[in-house]
Amino acid sequence: MKTPTNDAARRARALDALRSHALAMLDGGGAHARARDVLRGFPRRDAGLRPPGFAHSAWELLEHLRIAQHDLLCFGLEPGFRSPKWPQGYWPPSPTPASAAAWHASARAFLADLQACTRLARDRRIDLLAPLAHAPDTTWLYQLMLVADHNAYHLGQLMQLRRALESRAS
Repeated sequence: MKTPTNDAARRARALDALRSHALAMLDGGGAHARARDVLRGFPRRDAGLRPPGFAHSAWELLEHLRIAQHDLLCFGLEPGFRSPKWPQGYWPPSPTPASAAAWHASARAFLADLQACTRLARDRRIDLLAPLAHAPDTTWLYQLMLVADHNAYHLGQLMQLRRALESRAS
């Protein structure tokens, strides 16, 4: 017969494994681009361009990443949080950043929220599988996996766009 202690230890090991997987997904690497690597040295002078075959500029993708990730993080943290209106609230009004400072601010905010997600994933006081009190149909694991999946998709788009912009310039 299984003892409660063994069950608790098994559950703790399983949660640790899930934390590890969530952290790996949030960080990128392996088959996914890392956010810092994609953003580091991005040709910002071309951030507002939409080359042929690309639906969005780098600015639009970065802002969309920032807004969506912030929405997912705040939804989990703040019971009264109101998400932006879909779809217009998740995309910037212009394909071009207002300034170089706007690009930097967006990138810093995106990376700061990504760091907040990794802190949540590491925090053993948080049961990743427990329903959120204000949203019983979701868990922190789901929110963090959604962040990781969404980021991977759009960071891949940003990487492709970067390569297209760099090859165009050479």
